[in-house]
Amino acid sequence: MKEKNIYTYGCRLNIYESEIIQKHMNQVGLKNFILFNSCSVTNEAKKKVIDDIKRVKKNNPDKLIIVTGCASQIDAETFKNMSEVDFLIGNKEKMELSTFEEIVGKKKLEKISDIMTVKNIAPQLIDSFQNHSRAFIQIQNGCDHRCTFCTIPYGRGNSRSLPIPKIIEQIDLLNEKGFKEIVLTGVDLTSYGPDLNDKINLGILLKEILNKNKKLKRLRLSSIDSIEVDDLLFEIISSEKRVMPHLHLSMQSGDNMILKRMKRRHQREDAIKFCNEIRKKRNDIIFGADLIAGFPTETEEMFHNTLKIIDDCDLTLLHVFPFSPMSNTPASKMPQVSKEIIKQRAKILREKGQLKMKKKFKDSIGKMFNILAEKNSYGYSENYLKIKVQSNIKEGEILPVEIIGQKRDYLEAKLVH
Repeated sequence: MKEKNIYTYGCRLNIYESEIIQKHMNQVGLKNFILFNSCSVTNEAKKKVIDDIKRVKKNNPDKLIIVTGCASQIDAETFKNMSEVDFLIGNKEKMELSTFEEIVGKKKLEKISDIMTVKNIAPQLIDSFQNHSRAFIQIQNGCDHRCTFCTIPYGRGNSRSLPIPKIIEQIDLLNEKGFKEIVLTGVDLTSYGPDLNDKINLGILLKEILNKNKKLKRLRLSSIDSIEVDDLLFEIISSEKRVMPHLHLSMQSGDNMILKRMKRRHQREDAIKFCNEIRKKRNDIIFGADLIAGFPTETEEMFHNTLKIIDDCDLTLLHVFPFSPMSNTPASKMPQVSKEIIKQRAKILREKGQLKMKKKFKDSIGKMFNILAEKNSYGYSENYLKIKVQSNIKEGEILPVEIIGQKRDYLEAKLVH
């Protein structure tokens, strides 16, 4: 099997950035290279990158290895000390064509600058996404918050936003290339705008996109922080049919004391109110959430508050993270929960999520959806349910289907003619 030349880990932002990197590598003619666009959201994520580098280099001893992304930005020493790694580049540098021009003809290079000095986003126009029916656009990068468990700001820098005209230009280009769904991505999406102008925010951006691009069929948001949703953004999400009824919430916990120790800005009551208020206006919406199991000092009662919020908010698509202390974070210095208990609590949360998904699947039988077709007759509904169609379907098309059954991980459907 032919080895791919880019391995992408972690968030949707990395997916977008890997497309830029691929474009740069093609432009300068890099052929004998394998690049790892890494993630450091957990220790396990970083370990996966390290293990993959060793395996890939062993199987491809003649290939030169480039490592970039959050793990290399935050922990350059680890990768510098790996004999398999030839080139180490930072999150700023990976987006610059000049970096890849510099790599040409070299055997070694380390190029990582201070990410905290980066003040803007370099606009990048791309017109294709390999292996994706939907297109991703980076509208924001970095984070100004300092949650006690998180190292992402040190990999991504402070919050900065792409100007609205550049975003609309990118969407227009992708529409012309046939993409019918656009996903807006960022590290802290709901912090979009104030660094450009104190009158700009995510709601203003969505309003501009929807007003200026009538051809756009589907607009999807990646993870948001519900406490940052203002009245305009709430109104657009709850009433605009071209904005998909699926939100992934950066929730982390359902217990107020743990949220305080995490240095989050919301309480459980805020999350419950947000979900209930949107659902009143848009009953087809599905909520996903990030949840951390076994945060330091988490008691059994605190854990059950997190377990309970899955029902209180009717969360369906869960990303469960067993707590893993990241070096030099405040949370790493707090009293730790035992690994066995963390593992057990993560398992309980995942099982709860599977039950919620099973019920959502059951409730969907007999209903009609419009799916964005992907490979092998799969597709995703407006509210991000995975669906397999009985007949062959054309990738990238939006098609009406009726749900006729369910499997463990997807719904079964027939085309509606």
